[in-house]
Amino acid sequence: MDFSSDPRIVMTLDAGGTNLTFSAIRGRHVLAGPVALPTEAEDLDRCLAGIVAGFHMIRNLLPEPPAAISFAFPGPADYPAGIVMNVGNLPAFRGGVPLGPILEHEFGIPVFLNNDGDLFAYGEAIAGLLPEVNGLLERAGSPKRFHNLVGFTLGTGFGGGIVRDGDLFLGDNSNAGEVWLLRNVVDPDSNAEEGASIRAVRRVYAQTAGLPFEEAPEPRRIFEIGIGRREGDQAAALEAFRQLGRVVGDALAQALTLVDGLAVIGGGIAGAHSLFFPALVEQANSRFPGGGGHRRLVQQVFNLEEPAQLHAFLAGQRREVVVPGSGRRIAYDPMPRTGVGVSRLGTSEAVALGAYAFALRRL
Repeated sequence: MDFSSDPRIVMTLDAGGTNLTFSAIRGRHVLAGPVALPTEAEDLDRCLAGIVAGFHMIRNLLPEPPAAISFAFPGPADYPAGIVMNVGNLPAFRGGVPLGPILEHEFGIPVFLNNDGDLFAYGEAIAGLLPEVNGLLERAGSPKRFHNLVGFTLGTGFGGGIVRDGDLFLGDNSNAGEVWLLRNVVDPDSNAEEGASIRAVRRVYAQTAGLPFEEAPEPRRIFEIGIGRREGDQAAALEAFRQLGRVVGDALAQALTLVDGLAVIGGGIAGAHSLFFPALVEQANSRFPGGGGHRRLVQQVFNLEEPAQLHAFLAGQRREVVVPGSGRRIAYDPMPRTGVGVSRLGTSEAVALGAYAFALRRL
């Protein structure tokens, strides 16, 4: 997945309910952009015109023609076919719009669509947390290496993506990594997104502080209240992020039960990781209260943002065994473990890089 010297250019887009952010990448570096335009989420004609105009603006900044278009777009969608269907924050696409074919006809190059959570995880696997952790393990003299990654994004919603041994895992219906539909450990009658999103942080703060939801501040301000930088109900702020950590930690444990790899957290709420990572790691490392007290996971989960835990994670339990009859010694590490850290690239850059790499792999 080393595209650092690849000469091809890919135009990318990170599409949200408010803004469309366009760029172009070559050799894993941004070549043009970002250029931002309003989404016009309620008007299909204006939204499509903005998407086409944005890509034309980027193409006019390039030294040579691009090889492909690759971008993130909210689902549900038939991503391989390039058809975007009914979406909550982009109601103009209700009923299905062949966005990929529209752009292929306009620009005459291949077009690839994916979910932003998938592309975030892919970008971090290529040039973010995954290679950084493996580099740290190598420098520490550990034989341990990681090849798989689960990525979570925390913001307006709760998104996810899975990378397995260098390949983005999409599923047969383009629905792999739909972590928002995992069960909510705090409220088992609802899905995880209701406990792992901007509205979840605001709701718990409002409930704990005795405020109407409409008066609850945004998570950035709640974080500043929690760390004592701003006036407000500090206990309510800490509880809001503690509950978020529990929900994300349980969702992570569910994901890691099936995908044995590292975990990376991105999205706007990730900046408050110092307040919710302790609860996240505690939940992932918890035990079932019944059935003999089995651990929630076989692996031990470490907080890679906390120096002491990072040191223990890198050290592991190195051992050597002798191959009988040969005198040959083999080094190994018997500690099953994983780590969770925040995005090393920034969420938008990781999405763009993931889109770029996905296109080149498909080409």
